[in-house]
Amino acid sequence: MLICGVDEAGRGPLVGAVYTAAVILDPARPIAGLADSKVLSEAKREALAEEIRAKALAWCIARADAAEIDRVNIFQATMLAMVRAVDGLAIVPDKVLIDGNKIPKTLRLPAEAIVKGDAKVAEISAASILAKTARDAEMIALDQLHPQYGFARHKGYPTPEHLAAILEHGVLPEHRRSFAPVRAQLAAEQGSLF
Repeated sequence: MLICGVDEAGRGPLVGAVYTAAVILDPARPIAGLADSKVLSEAKREALAEEIRAKALAWCIARADAAEIDRVNIFQATMLAMVRAVDGLAIVPDKVLIDGNKIPKTLRLPAEAIVKGDAKVAEISAASILAKTARDAEMIALDQLHPQYGFARHKGYPTPEHLAAILEHGVLPEHRRSFAPVRAQLAAEQGSLF
């Protein structure tokens, strides 16, 4: 039976896309050290991501950008990106295991949600690593365009540094306008126009 693991990265940040990944591992080519991406060092995540892409039977990374998040909300955007990742696989799995407690309604395959699955199921751990490294790469690229915001350090999360940068430098097109700190800054900027 071909099992596909699915996980997301980037639901909490104020900027950029939410990323998801779907991974079907190859039982003949095991990968040592798979774990929830949040407990791994950045260097370990990057090394494992490379190994997953090389050894997995199939993998796909998908995203929903900030405009989509603002249009449908972060939960629905995450579900949309998960379906995109599964649909993008070169091989159709027999079953999809998803980290968390919700299954996308539009997923057309047998699926099961597993709470803390990224720490329990190797396929979900692999998906969590691919999603996290792809999202981090977007934040590093955004940091190069806008170094004054510190994206390479906080990865877009609402840290004191990020909130101060929004106050000082304003909202970027990549910011999620539906998230409260961004919405508040936009309201303040509009208020100062009058």
